[in-house]
Order: sequence, then C-alpha cells, then structure tokens
Amino acid sequence: MPDRPAVGVGTALTGAAGAVAGTAAMTGQAFSLALPGLLPLAGVSIALDALGGLFVAVTGAVAVAVGVYGISYAQAHDLRSRAVQTVFPLFVVAMMLVPAAASVGTFLVCWELMALTSLLLVVAEHRRRAEVARAGRWYAVLTHLGFLTVLIGLLVFAAAAADDSFAALRATPLSPALRNVVFVLTLVGFASKAGILPLHAWLPRAHPEAPSHVSALMSAAMVNLGVYGIVRVGFDLLGGGAQWWWLLVLALGAASAVYGILQAAMSTDLKRLLGQSTIENMGLVLIGLGAAGLFHVDGNRVLAGLALVAALLHVVGHAAFKTLLFLAAGSVLHSTGTRDLDALGGLRVGMPVTTAAFGLGALAASALPPGTAFVSEWLLLQALVHGLSTPGAAATIAMPVAVSAVALTAGLAVATFAKAFGVGFLAKPRTGIAEHAHESPANMLAGMGLAGVACAVLALAPTVVLPAIGAASGVALRINDPAVAGTVTLHLIGVTGSLSPLLLALALMAAMVVAVGVVRAVAVRRARRTARLWDCGAGPLSARMEYTATSFAEPLQRVFDNVVQPEQDVDVSHYEESRYLVRTVEYRRAVPDRIERRLYAPVLAAVSAWGRWARRLATGSVHRYLGYGFYSVCALLLLLAVTR
Repeated sequence: MPDRPAVGVGTALTGAAGAVAGTAAMTGQAFSLALPGLLPLAGVSIALDALGGLFVAVTGAVAVAVGVYGISYAQAHDLRSRAVQTVFPLFVVAMMLVPAAASVGTFLVCWELMALTSLLLVVAEHRRRAEVARAGRWYAVLTHLGFLTVLIGLLVFAAAAADDSFAALRATPLSPALRNVVFVLTLVGFASKAGILPLHAWLPRAHPEAPSHVSALMSAAMVNLGVYGIVRVGFDLLGGGAQWWWLLVLALGAASAVYGILQAAMSTDLKRLLGQSTIENMGLVLIGLGAAGLFHVDGNRVLAGLALVAALLHVVGHAAFKTLLFLAAGSVLHSTGTRDLDALGGLRVGMPVTTAAFGLGALAASALPPGTAFVSEWLLLQALVHGLSTPGAAATIAMPVAVSAVALTAGLAVATFAKAFGVGFLAKPRTGIAEHAHESPANMLAGMGLAGVACAVLALAPTVVLPAIGAASGVALRINDPAVAGTVTLHLIGVTGSLSPLLLALALMAAMVVAVGVVRAVAVRRARRTARLWDCGAGPLSARMEYTATSFAEPLQRVFDNVVQPEQDVDVSHYEESRYLVRTVEYRRAVPDRIERRLYAPVLAAVSAWGRWARRLATGSVHRYLGYGFYSVCALLLLLAVTR
C-alpha cells in the first residue's frame, strides 16, 4: 500500500513540476511530444502552448498546497485505501495532461481519466456515510453525460478534418450549421464540468462529500478545465464563431453567478457553501468569456483581450482562494467533526491559524479591496462598461445585465462570507465540540500557508502574473497586443482606466492607522473602572442570543423569497396540563435547489417509471426472451429492406 507521506510529497513534487512547465510555456518555451504507438489509431500527441500552460501551472500550484496538506489530512481521516492513495496523484497528472493534449484522441482519453479518478476520490468515504454514495451517483451520471456530448462534438469536428490533431482542426473550414453543432455540444459538456447552470447539480453534492483536500483540487483546479475547453474550442479551434454563441455563454454565466451565490448565502453547511461559491465564480468567468466573444465577433480586439484577461485572471485568483478556503474548512472538519455553521462558533480561540487562513480566504473571495477577486472583477467591469457602446440590440441589453449581475454577486459574496467567517469563527461557541476545538497538524497549516501566500501575491501584485495571462489570451484570440500593462499600477491599454492594488491596500491601512490614532489622541484620559455592561437584566450574553447562520441569512432570504422559494416549518409542542404553556418550539428551514426540482425531478421520475414498467418484460420465461430476439431481428430485416 502506498505510504501516505510519500503520496503527499510525490503529489506536491508533481504539482511543482507542472507549475514550472506551465510557466515555461507561458513565457514562450513551447513543448511538444508525439507517441504514435501508445494509443490505437492516432496515438498520443502532447503540445503545451501559453493557453494550456496557464491551466497546467494553476493545476500544479494547487497540487503543491494540497499535496503538503494531504500528508496529515489523509492520516487523520484514515484514508488508507490503496485505491485512494494511488488515484490521488494520478488525478493530478490527468488534470495537467488535459490542457497539454494536442489531438482529439489524446484529449478525450485524458478527460475521461480525469473523470474516473475524480469519481473514485469523491466516493472514498462511501462506507461511512450514505450521502457520499448519492453524491457519487450524481457526479458519475452528469460528468459522463457531459463527456458524451464533448465526445460527439469533437468527433464530428475531427470527421471533417484531415486528422484529429488540433492543428488540422484549426485549418478545417466548417459550414455554419456544423460549427454551431460542434460548439453547442462541446459547450454542454464543458459547462457541466465547470458547474454551470443547469448542469450544476453534481457540484454542491460532490464537493462537500469528498475529502477536503480532494474538494480543493476539484473546486480550484478541475472545474477550470471546463473553462479551458470552452476557450480552446470556441476561440482557438473554431475561431470565434457567431454572436449568439457568446450571448448564450454570457447568459449562462450571469444566471450561474447570481443563483450560485444566492444558494451559498442560504447554506449552513460550510463545504456546501464553498461549493455553491464555485458555481458563482465560474459564472463570473463565463461572463468574461461571453463578453470577450461578443467583442471578438464585433472586431473590437482591445475589449476582447481585456475581457478574456479578466476572466483568466479570475480563474487564477479563484484557484488560490478556493484552495485556501477548502483547506481551512477541512481543518475545521478535522478538529470538530462537523460542517454545520449553526453548530460552530468560537473557533478563533482554539484554532487561530485556521481562523486567520479562512479570514484571508473570505476577504479574497468577497471582491473587496485588497482582496484577490477585487482586481479581476474590476477588470471585468471595465471591459463590460467600455463595451456598452457595442452595436446591436442584443449586446446593448447584455452588457448592462452583465454589469448588474457582477455587482449583485459582489454584494452577496460579502454577505455570504461575512456570515461564514463571523458565525463560524468569531461568534461564541454553540456546542462543546466547537468550544474545545484544537489546531490542525503542521502539514495542514503549511498547505494553507502556501495558498494564503498565493492569495496575498495575487491581491497586492497581480502584475506578476498578468503578462503570462496576456500571453495565454493572445493564443486564444490570436492577438499580440497586451490588454494591461504596468508594474505597480495597472494601466488599461486602448481604453481609459488604471488601478494600483498595492497603493490602494497601503492607503486603506494608513486610513485605519490614522483613524485609530485620532481616536486615541482625542480620547479623554480617565481612570479605568471595571463595570458590568448593561444587559437588560437578562444576565451575560450567551451563544443563544447571537446570530446563527440561519438567522443571519433570513433577511436575504426574504428579499429573494421568490427566487429561492424556501421551505419552512414550525412545530410547537405544549405541556399536557395546559395548552397555553409552550414546552418547545422547533423551527426548520430548507432551501431546495429550485432548478434541480423543476428540471431533474421530472426526468428522474420518468426514468423510475420506465424502469418499473420494463420489469414486466423480464418474467423469467426463456421462451419470451427468445421471442424478443426473434421479433427484433425481423424488425431489423424489415427496416434494412425498406431503407436499402
């Protein structure tokens, strides 16, 4: 059986190698490899350009932090299975091979390998909890349906080309109808992998139930490959396409962003909240891709490059802060054994490092300065606002809607992570397990530290990565002009706008220091006297008097009641001696996934009914089975006779 420290160290080293290779590709050092005898028919073809290098580097960087973290986490959670320990680094390798694939056959093999290895990791703890098995079934069905649509789309594309290499696909002229078919089919599969509505149902199930370091890999690295697929096929291989393609992408992104953050705001499960946040962030990325496509079709190379750079920068930033948040959530689960925010509180006392890590991740995800997501969302808004003058009625409507969606999600993200951090870490402990929480092992803290450093660098010095992101954007759009320049201050090229994240952070810090200094300077010096705060005669405040995650989200729930449609129930029990004396009041609230209920529930009911009806055919009679075969052959012969 593989040794757990060796698996963690090997995963981290593999990730480091991938990060170096991806960075080298983004700086112009392209790489290619052909192994014609490794796979039947077309063999294996590997080529790493700047676009693929970006996603390889991001995946590798996430794997470094997760590998270090997983050394102690796997031991603490008793993940001894030979399959889990072997599959974990294989999953990382498969994810790094997907952006490096240079042919349809290689891409599909690597994509399926990634899907199978991730599925095995999702169900790693299926014997302990029934929810894990259910999540695995949802993930298996949706990820393989998505793979099927990608398979059909790419095979249709390759059938019209000289061979299945990406170079041949770029040079193949397709009819408009065939181009539309290829794009729509591949968009369905890639959007499913990215967790975009309405194919998102697997994500809030699989991410919470997988081991936390696996959740970090899936949410911070794997979903990015859905974005990669859309960029590679839509921009690089198909050359941009029609306007309605990108209007569809933008609409799906806006709906996913708003719906995902609303579901996160209502959630009390910490890991489920983070999974819903992933849907929101991938929605923001798709808004950027849709806007870039619209500008590209319109011939506006400047705004197309700016929107795509903003989307890819958000991919990088999301990978950093979602890695940090999931690893911190795993630390909480390791210490307390629960993900329920209503049962937590007071973790800052026993888990100061984890509290600081989650606080940094919450700030990074909240789109507030000096957060990691602030810069990418600012760039996205700049592209959308400058694109308001794009001709055409569809674009005239789409741009303001996209701006509104980005602004709304930013505000809701602040409320969501204020709830998660404030209720879970800063409030009074609500249970004994929260009160006696302890800090995680050093390896887990080190993994969070690496992700935290990445968040800080991306927040304060995004210019470190923007040239590489610009190179990746140039490969996709086939342009060489950078969209953003500058070292300390970001200057938008071709449009008006500039921002200095570092100077902004220093200004905010200086303002806080001045405010505290002024208060201390003008305060009247008096002898200190200890006195009990006024408490309305109710005694010292307790955890029962503070907000829970449920009550914190109640105002937002009321505002968006028609969207989320919560289910609420209040049970009041009385004493037997008198119906006027209340013994207990029990309040229950659930916020079901409205899209899942309207879309998936009828389909599942129809499939179940079909299965029950089909049982009537299996009576156990051999004669009946022979009859089925005989009539099927006769029907096939009649069909061939008519059609030939």
